[in-house]
Amino acid sequence: MKIGLGADHRGVASIKQLSDKLRNEGHTVEIIGDVSGEPCDYPEPAFKVGNAVAQGKFDLGVLICGTGVGMCIAANKVRGVRAANVHDEITAQLSRSHNNANILCLSADLLGQRLIEKIVDTWIATPFSGGRHSRRIDKIQAIEQDKDPASIRD
Repeated sequence: MKIGLGADHRGVASIKQLSDKLRNEGHTVEIIGDVSGEPCDYPEPAFKVGNAVAQGKFDLGVLICGTGVGMCIAANKVRGVRAANVHDEITAQLSRSHNNANILCLSADLLGQRLIEKIVDTWIATPFSGGRHSRRIDKIQAIEQDKDPASIRD
């Protein structure tokens, strides 16, 4: 799997460790943006990773900041991105199976590295369920096109 990673200064250590782990598991991984540890505003890596995922350069993306909230808000502004701020394995699974999330946003401050890695493993391993959930994804895409999601029917 091709995975784009990004972090602000609060997520640098976590994203570097995650990158090593995913590479060791055979994934193609690229850290996008500045991970020097210098102050970095979270919208910048969110935009870069979001665009790369939306354009198909990566299958999935993972973003880490202090809480995951800012990254999620910023990434979801990119058309074609369905970012989810996740704090446990259950919401990781549901964000993929029900919402077909293509970007995972995590908290460096609230989650330990071990939990971050378990969440990412669950998220990557979970396929989209399709079925009734596909209609809902179609409605999200309608919103991106300034259309009323109620206009989407089976």
